[in-house]
Amino acid sequence: MNRKVLWAINIIVLGLLAISITISYRYLYPSESIMLSCSSELFDRRDEAQAEGRHYLLVDIMAKKQQAQINYRYFNLDGTSAGTIRMQGSFLDFDKANGRYHFSVETKEEIGTESAETMPRHMQYLSYISSFNLDSKGMHNLSIETLELDPHRDYAVVLFQPSNTVCGCRIVQ
Repeated sequence: MNRKVLWAINIIVLGLLAISITISYRYLYPSESIMLSCSSELFDRRDEAQAEGRHYLLVDIMAKKQQAQINYRYFNLDGTSAGTIRMQGSFLDFDKANGRYHFSVETKEEIGTESAETMPRHMQYLSYISSFNLDSKGMHNLSIETLELDPHRDYAVVLFQPSNTVCGCRIVQ
């Protein structure tokens, strides 16, 4: 046989082997991604008799590969915006045993926060703790733990930490 034909066969076999290894690796170790659209009604115990102590929270979580974006949007009972916190950072890992996603936030932007008195208390706390961590450590770690999951209805109940907030979430595919 001709030496060029043998080299061509070897290159083709090596190429097919490389393709099969790549496909196998992606199948065995898929990159975790998550996309959730969450909501919760917030109550401030100190203002429970007043409408000012009640707000709605919408949280959108988008994470693919190592990039993550988390948007907290707060609304008054009449539907007007009470403020927004946008966080960007890294998706660290998924703890399968505990159903917990871990994130590291590197940047934060707050919108509609003219005064702390008009912000919902949850937003005040989240703003404070994330700013404190970003200023002192250069990052703000947070996690999302799955408390209940119904993949057939694309629904989950999750716990956000460190804000200790429980939300109902729609799983976006």
